[in-house]
Amino acid sequence: MCGRYATTRSAADLSALFEAYDETGGRLAADYNVAPTDPVPVVRVCPDSGGSVLSVARWGLLPHWAKDTRGAARMINARAETVATTRAYAQSFARRRCLVPADGWYEWVRRDGGKQPYFMTPRDGGVLAFAGLWSVWHGAGDPLLTTSVVTTAALGELALVHDRMPLLLPRERWSDWLDGDDDPALLLAPPDEKSLAEIEIRPVGRGVGDVRNDGPELLARVTAPPLRALPEEPIASTLF
Repeated sequence: MCGRYATTRSAADLSALFEAYDETGGRLAADYNVAPTDPVPVVRVCPDSGGSVLSVARWGLLPHWAKDTRGAARMINARAETVATTRAYAQSFARRRCLVPADGWYEWVRRDGGKQPYFMTPRDGGVLAFAGLWSVWHGAGDPLLTTSVVTTAALGELALVHDRMPLLLPRERWSDWLDGDDDPALLLAPPDEKSLAEIEIRPVGRGVGDVRNDGPELLARVTAPPLRALPEEPIASTLF
């Protein structure tokens, strides 16, 4: 089971951190075990005001032409290598980019016949900003705001956990990602070595494998054998 992350900050904290107007309306709750199609916070540029807003989106992007919501769970990630040209993501990449706040993300690695989960999180306890996309889907009911996380090849020690990782954006790249018109190669540049060095790879308990489990205990460090270089294979990930 992959495709999980944690986002636990309050709307007030995220609004202040990202200097964004809070339009969540009390609908944002801490989630230590986010799974596909769950509601998550995103920071985006409001099409009407041009200012940054904090919104709640459904994880799993639905392009406007989708007939229904059934394919959303397969649309939780967009590969950096093809995001600018893939039909489902190209329009959002060009005009509807967002930041996806997170405490960290989970991956599972096969170790000695078992599946050991790891939580990748800032060493200083800060908040990560994943590069994201958003879209509004109009179905039978109210318009539905949806989002995807942009992913890239894993670098440094993170490649010991999985060959993919979210595209992490340091603060100095937030503005350009949200509303810049830079070349795609610049927007999609991988994080630098300094940013990568600030990420802790923390072994955590196997309870996170059950989507029904949710709470701070999921983030607690456990004892696990040292990570070793692949070919020990990561669990196939639907997220990255």
